[in-house]
Amino acid sequence: MTIQILPQLSKFKSTTIPLPSSKSESNRVLVIDALTAGDNQISNLAEARDTQTMIRLLESNPPVYDVLDAGTTMRFLTAYATITNQNKVMTGTARMCERPIGILVDALRSIGAEIHYMNKEGYPPLAIHGFKGQKTKHIKVRGDVSSQYVSALLMIGPMLPQGLELELEGKVGSRTYIEMTLELMAQFGITYTWVDNIIVVAPQSYQPTSFSVESDWSGASYWFSLLACAEEGELFLRGLKENSLQGDSKIVEIMDSLGVKSEFSSEGIRLTKQPVKGLKSWDFTHCPDLAQTVAVTCAILGQKTEFTGLESLRIKETDRILALQQELAKFNAQLVEGANEVFTLIPSVEIPAEIQIHTYDDHRMAMAFMPLMTKTKVIIEDPEVVNKSYPSFWKHVGLLQDCNV
Repeated sequence: MTIQILPQLSKFKSTTIPLPSSKSESNRVLVIDALTAGDNQISNLAEARDTQTMIRLLESNPPVYDVLDAGTTMRFLTAYATITNQNKVMTGTARMCERPIGILVDALRSIGAEIHYMNKEGYPPLAIHGFKGQKTKHIKVRGDVSSQYVSALLMIGPMLPQGLELELEGKVGSRTYIEMTLELMAQFGITYTWVDNIIVVAPQSYQPTSFSVESDWSGASYWFSLLACAEEGELFLRGLKENSLQGDSKIVEIMDSLGVKSEFSSEGIRLTKQPVKGLKSWDFTHCPDLAQTVAVTCAILGQKTEFTGLESLRIKETDRILALQQELAKFNAQLVEGANEVFTLIPSVEIPAEIQIHTYDDHRMAMAFMPLMTKTKVIIEDPEVVNKSYPSFWKHVGLLQDCNV
């Protein structure tokens, strides 16, 4: 087992972090690019392993799409292979084959896809046998499980002979990711309507254009957290936009309550410390990837906070709720589940002189617990998990150590 040792670092000089590009934007744009009849000019694609896997599979087009541990790639390429009438096997890591995909497969089958499960019903691996003609344009999909199912269907909507009428049933989770998908489609010439819970995409063609991917707000969140927990410091995060398509830009509002002031410029965003106002509660329904970051921050800062909207965390790279509970306990903090899926973060009362964090094959567990280095020595197990979304993360942490006060 490899480890990353983070010595305690509570103060640092002003440091610029050259953030990676957005994995979420990149993976959507790559599918749209593959569906466009013409040449797009796409720049600043993410270095994340998920995105590089998507690029490799689309370019080489092997008979088996092995997505490794990339959930977005699995879901998006399942829909893509269907609408492009391919015979394809979809598979991935052992954990990927434990992550459900039945809702998407059922929707694609109802439209006209021929797909069967090769092992366990409702889970990869799958065998896709093309698109046999559109049976219906109106389908219903639960909105509270994974927005990636919705996004996968929306991106192929314009290519369907009858278009797509997608009705979202129940509570809609990660709405901002659905909005991102639609806005990116619009930038490539697609028109749509979203009235109440029904999204309509008429049959039409993606139009070639130029597009540059924004820096990653999910990756930015760890630096907000680090500054919130530090005694002294200042950070400049390069390449972020104030009017972002990414739902995780909500970190600005969250961290304003936890002691971080944000100032935008044409080049990015400057973070400075300010008094902690307090965060009584937060609903992560539309930004679930921020939950681990905020939980750790509140635990370190002594903020008792109520969290809701964590339902989707159980089917991520790991059961993130259980993983958080186990690792927070190592520095005397708790995430307690109450009625109606309301969780209470009970902060740390005492932080040990050294903490070893297990990462559960989950990139966000490694990065979310990094800010503990402001209070103690931290040992991160399997630090290479960050390659999934942010391969240069530990290199950027090293920039801070070079600016130690």
